[in-house]
Amino acid sequence: MRRSNTYANAALTRFLGNSPGWYKLTIIFFLVLNPVVLLQFGPILTGWLLIGEFIFTLAMALKCYPLQPGGLLAIEAVVAGLTHPDQIYQEVSNNLPVILLLMFMVAAIFFMKDMLLFVFTKLLIKVRQKLVLSLLFSFLGAMLSAFLDALTVTAVLISAAVGFYSVYHRVASGKHAEEPYDNNNDEYFQAERRHDLHQFRAFLRTLLMHGAVGTALGGVSTLVGEPQNLLIGQKMGWDFVDFLVNVAPVSATALLVGLATVVIVERFHLFGYGATIPDEVFAILRKFDEQERETRTKSDMFALMVQFAGAIFLVFALALHLAEVGIIGLTVIILLTSLNGVTDESRLGRAFQEGLPFTALLVVFFTIVSMIHEQHLFSPVIEWVLSKDLSEQPAMFFIANGLLSAISDNVFVATVYITEVNDAFQAGRISREHFDTLAVAINTGTNLPSVATPNGQAAFLFLLTSAIAPLIRLSYMRMVYMALPYTLSLSLSGLFAVMFFL
Repeated sequence: MRRSNTYANAALTRFLGNSPGWYKLTIIFFLVLNPVVLLQFGPILTGWLLIGEFIFTLAMALKCYPLQPGGLLAIEAVVAGLTHPDQIYQEVSNNLPVILLLMFMVAAIFFMKDMLLFVFTKLLIKVRQKLVLSLLFSFLGAMLSAFLDALTVTAVLISAAVGFYSVYHRVASGKHAEEPYDNNNDEYFQAERRHDLHQFRAFLRTLLMHGAVGTALGGVSTLVGEPQNLLIGQKMGWDFVDFLVNVAPVSATALLVGLATVVIVERFHLFGYGATIPDEVFAILRKFDEQERETRTKSDMFALMVQFAGAIFLVFALALHLAEVGIIGLTVIILLTSLNGVTDESRLGRAFQEGLPFTALLVVFFTIVSMIHEQHLFSPVIEWVLSKDLSEQPAMFFIANGLLSAISDNVFVATVYITEVNDAFQAGRISREHFDTLAVAINTGTNLPSVATPNGQAAFLFLLTSAIAPLIRLSYMRMVYMALPYTLSLSLSGLFAVMFFL
């Protein structure tokens, strides 16, 4: 009996590693509950239950990386017959461009980190007004995402934030550049410096959230801003200008309201915003910039110039769509590593450490999406919206897409809706003018309200599961809370524009 208890304790200890005991038991409870619900109530209720459980694993990302518990739930969905490997493979195949992006583009950003730290340090030092800095982060996030990719822009912001945090944390911990160092370890911080650390974390959280929401503001507006935009544009036969013009009444309204939201939350310190950079932290970053400038060699300058050239090539290649985003990222990796002498496998491997865990998590997420598709969990909502009067449909599509995108993948939601609406147009049930209006409602509905949770926006989910999130204490619920003013303002302004401007 003692031997059995010992093995049971060992199994529970090793299961999900250092996660809290209550969390481990919760996941075990989910895994036991799901088959019971399937047998008693059928696949529909079980499917919705699995969605809620998967969202729970995302919400608890700081307790345990969601890949393992979410993956166990996904495997159980396959074993229970709620989805099938072929359907998962099809879902992954449809999203191969996103997977390639995460594999190669995030690694490409890694090889630009010195240049990014250089640029953003200059920006942070030159712009002392927090409100102006917040507007800059939001506006730059929007402008870049309109022509590039939200995940790429988010990776840039994450890289800069990690650089800021590491510079301050190392100096404040009394560690020299050559010493082994862990920026997750606060034990060397003196008591009087901990307040500055907490405030600096809050400062970085606000900038990253402004920038992340900015990617949604810009991503909604152009054909290349988000993956679903390209899909919708193909169905509608719109080129870049057509898409921009058709969506402009809603996207321009959302951009103005989004920037106004930045001003309000920063000015009145609402929803966790308004934190400024502590004077000591600013002094450390400024001294770091001065030391870097004084000690920078010709070799260092050449490396920075190569990285700047790589960034310029990246922007033009993405804006002109010379290739799939992931292929462009691989090209940048090859160019930067070749010209800057990075040839050993270990240094190359470190570049992929940030992106690959999230890539694996995204494939698990596609398994949940394939279950939604195979069990037709969203079909009742779609049929209900299409049954509404034509004059009510644009607003209802915006609302329905927003709600579903907040709990699922906005690309999947947009794919389902635009396909159904296209079928209705081809069957002669709606006019071309109404088809155009519904397409705009679908696009904006999947892009704007989906900032409510990390589930709907891949850029948000990437930020939540990135290396910076635990450093600045950015949890799922804190992200939802900080996104709330944007969720309300963008959803209401977008709905208003769909109802009165289209």
